[in-house]
Amino acid sequence: MRTLISNIQQLLQTESTNKARKQGLEMQQLPMLENAYVLVENDSILDYGKMGDLKEQQVDKNIDASGAFVLPTWCDSHTHLVFAATREGEFIDKIQGCSYEEIARKGGGILNSARKLQDTPEEVLLASAYERLQDVRSYGTGAIEIKSGYGLTLAAELKMLRVIRQLKTMTKIPIKASFLGAHALPLAYKNNRAGYIDLIINKMLPQIAEEGLADYIDVFCEKVAFSVKETEQLMEAGARYGLKPKIHTNQFNCMGGIQASVAHQAVSVDHLEVINDAEIDCLLQSDTMATLLPSAPFFINDHYPQARKMIDAGLGVALATDYNPGSTPSGNMPFVLSLACIKMKMLPEEALNAATINGAYAMELSDTLGSISLGKKANLIITKPMQSIAYMPYAFGTNWVEKVMIAGEV
Repeated sequence: MRTLISNIQQLLQTESTNKARKQGLEMQQLPMLENAYVLVENDSILDYGKMGDLKEQQVDKNIDASGAFVLPTWCDSHTHLVFAATREGEFIDKIQGCSYEEIARKGGGILNSARKLQDTPEEVLLASAYERLQDVRSYGTGAIEIKSGYGLTLAAELKMLRVIRQLKTMTKIPIKASFLGAHALPLAYKNNRAGYIDLIINKMLPQIAEEGLADYIDVFCEKVAFSVKETEQLMEAGARYGLKPKIHTNQFNCMGGIQASVAHQAVSVDHLEVINDAEIDCLLQSDTMATLLPSAPFFINDHYPQARKMIDAGLGVALATDYNPGSTPSGNMPFVLSLACIKMKMLPEEALNAATINGAYAMELSDTLGSISLGKKANLIITKPMQSIAYMPYAFGTNWVEKVMIAGEV
């Protein structure tokens, strides 16, 4: 099956060197071709270039992209897509002045989601998660990471991860699974932190490894959740089963979670609403990706990550949605790009790099996704006609995604 996308106004993120990620000033660089084409064979990019260089081709389908931009699909490297119910009641609590921490302390937040998920049949969870997956695809997401962490019991965590495994068989969108048993301390273990950590290490992890249910291990390293010492203990346990860390940290406090994650060779550290100079320097010396989730502080009315400071210091950053029922009930990646530019002072080119190649890096997928490169997967966004790259984050309420191609199929 050959598909030709022709007459592309601008083909974005063309890379001949298959760069794994972009950092610092590189994030302003967005290679592109004007009046271009992309030739897709089966599920991969066979060729691309300028229309003037296009040789006559026998193709099965020709898509005329006159006036449109074509770019790689978003790589959303941090989501909680599998959940049982929305939490709009807590939305009202927030409007009335309750903080995220206050809601968590009175049994809301993650514990609320856990109670509902434990009582929800697996097939119901699967149906709702698949519907959300189709929704985020319509926004241009072509690769996604999904976490457990709303189970908080052995049976419920396994149920979540099995749902994620089933989703992988139902779509051609690449999916990575993260085990986040250490998302919150269950009420049953309120006075027995060591007991819950023992459950994760000696019961959950062996079963998850036996069934091959997870790619990564995650921990919520925060004052309202797990300490740095506990996070290190869990990262070390995950490593024994071949699970690399992707860690929630620095959402509310600088506690040393970044340094601990880097020491354990974390693929990414996510949130980073607060960060200090020592932590930025630590990340600069590492291969760990800083993943920013601006729709979380947008929704809970908190301060945004210092993206400008990080990038100017030489760091690369990724952008992700944090799609979840409590603090970010949206998987809309174009809106995340808008927030990155409006609230974090990222340039449009930086935001696009953060949401494509750097997002792919944060899921260890940059060898197959995140740029327009020969042999990479044909996961592409075709926009509606527009005048410039800047229109994408500028038009924050407009659906400018016209078509989404996943593995060569529109």
